[in-house]
Amino acid sequence: MQPQAVALESRHKLHVLTLTPFYPRNEDDTCGCFISEPLRLMPELGVSSTVISVHPVYRQDEYIARRGLRDGGYLPIPGNLGLSSAGLFLYAGLRARLHRLHRARPFDVIHAHAALPCGQAARILSRDLRIPFVVSVHGLDAFATQQVRGLPGRWCETASRKVYVSARSVICVSEHVKQCVLAGMKGTPVACRVAYNGVDPMRFSPGQGGDNSEPVILSVGNLHPIKGHELVVRAVAALKDTYSDLRYEIIGMGPEAHRLRALAEKLDIKSRVIFLGCCSRQEVADKMRQCSVFVLPSRYEALGCVYLEAMACGKATIGCHGQGISEIIRHGENGWLIKPESLAELVDGLFHLLGNPSLSERLGREGRRTTAEQFTLHHQAEHWLRIYRECIA
Repeated sequence: MQPQAVALESRHKLHVLTLTPFYPRNEDDTCGCFISEPLRLMPELGVSSTVISVHPVYRQDEYIARRGLRDGGYLPIPGNLGLSSAGLFLYAGLRARLHRLHRARPFDVIHAHAALPCGQAARILSRDLRIPFVVSVHGLDAFATQQVRGLPGRWCETASRKVYVSARSVICVSEHVKQCVLAGMKGTPVACRVAYNGVDPMRFSPGQGGDNSEPVILSVGNLHPIKGHELVVRAVAALKDTYSDLRYEIIGMGPEAHRLRALAEKLDIKSRVIFLGCCSRQEVADKMRQCSVFVLPSRYEALGCVYLEAMACGKATIGCHGQGISEIIRHGENGWLIKPESLAELVDGLFHLLGNPSLSERLGREGRRTTAEQFTLHHQAEHWLRIYRECIA
């Protein structure tokens, strides 16, 4: 047994340093919940965590101090131009403090969320502290080349590759994400693992539904074109004569809000499309329990925790083929899948699900069973733990 493993066994508790730019913020407890919620379960598995909430210093006011959470403000080069080097600035800002913490109570593993900036900083810290690091990839833009274009994008791609090659494990939230990472590595070996996100089956659970005489479609997601809200608005317009009291509720904020409102007015369904804005985790769960069908026809989705949450609430859930969620939803068995951007398939799916309550209920039951048996927060936390143990073995 290696000396590090012996030392760990003597302490009986794994100590993980988590670096994450995703974490609940002021007035938004949904941001980064896919990290904060499984982290709350880690002590039950014998893991203690030191969490650094990473953010540029000019966004300091958006973050709140939480028990057990350490602030990781750093000063980067502003804008996308600085993303490829942001991890270096983050490392410089954290180095002295983390060395002190490590001397007082050694870390066993560093878990960085996203290659830039956290993975880049973790790569250097891993070398300094002589401990392994892993990096989670939560989106399809694994090399930041969609977010950052041109020469700065190529810098991001190079920096991300260095992170993935150096990591003991690259944790992908779906097989779809894993394939994106491997394709971007262009044949360079990298240790990729898939660990799906999970859902809280107690908070997101079946309950009293809405009034069946007033069918409600629900979407939860930032208002960006890739999320497909426009497609749902057009589907509601196509179904308005069939379902005279159909409503479409949207939880989320973003730049598409004005255009979606204008589209709803143009299609004469302004009163049927309700924009709920940003909602708390509990409000989201309540709305999911009350809806008839959950729909998010996103065409660029790594996985999508909201699908799992809707399924856990026992709701018929519509997603798209070719996205991360298509690895979990089996069409016609525990959910419904359509081709991305296919208005005809979305209208057909909604027509069948809204008009056939027994079908919707069956899909909802199977969706709930799928999440309860394979995709809870405990499953996610246990996957992380197995990867941590493999890193220090």
